[in-house]
Amino acid sequence: MAKIDIKKLKTKAPANLDKDTTVKKREDLAKEIGEYALNMHAEGKKSLLVVLQGMDASGKDGVARKVFRYCSPSYMGAVGYKKPTDEEFAHDFLWRIHKHTPGKGQIKIFIRSHYEDVLIQRVHKWIDAKKVSSRIKAINAFETLLKEDNDTTVLKFFLNISPERQLEKLKERIDDPDRNWKHKDGDWEQRKYWDKYMVAYQDVLNRCTTPWVAVPADQRWYRDYFVAKHVLKALKAMKCKKPILETRPDFYPKNEVNQN
Repeated sequence: MAKIDIKKLKTKAPANLDKDTTVKKREDLAKEIGEYALNMHAEGKKSLLVVLQGMDASGKDGVARKVFRYCSPSYMGAVGYKKPTDEEFAHDFLWRIHKHTPGKGQIKIFIRSHYEDVLIQRVHKWIDAKKVSSRIKAINAFETLLKEDNDTTVLKFFLNISPERQLEKLKERIDDPDRNWKHKDGDWEQRKYWDKYMVAYQDVLNRCTTPWVAVPADQRWYRDYFVAKHVLKALKAMKCKKPILETRPDFYPKNEVNQN
């Protein structure tokens, strides 16, 4: 597999792509995702884990809303990973992750994930290179376990936003009162480490056995469409079908005549 150079990855949609047409296609894809996800849930043999990673303001929550809008909450959910609690710090780094993986017939979305422990912790030098390698090895084994032991498809998306677009989005959170709730001082602080984060992301993209999908994330309409295409492809590949009764049960009423 060719080595990924993060500087060469695209952040924008193709120049000739029409926004309105693409939004319509994304909506159609989302409806199909809902249908295939229901088949997976009804069959109850496989599951889907979607990992969304990216810099602040890259659109992780937006992707989750738009792509899975026609999936029922009864068989899907999302987990947003933040700074570990004291209890989580007292365990191995995957302890808080494993309990949220999807059961058979379920979809789980990780908004940030176990990769935080080889990204932010590495950037801030809270762990050394040896620990990074050890954790990436554990992550690879963990994701293989999910696939081989529980028939879980693992889809990992790197939402590749440009630093220029991120700056616009962060400023919006201050300038637009309707977006003020999204503002966090810490996002601006993390932005200072952009180059170091890109080094860490590139290493992760190239050292994982479960491949990543790099998503151009500067434009929301294209980002969501891009992710939806990959999700639908994965669900179709599962070939899940709703169970069908071969025979009616013995208690099913036979030849009953209305006596009224």
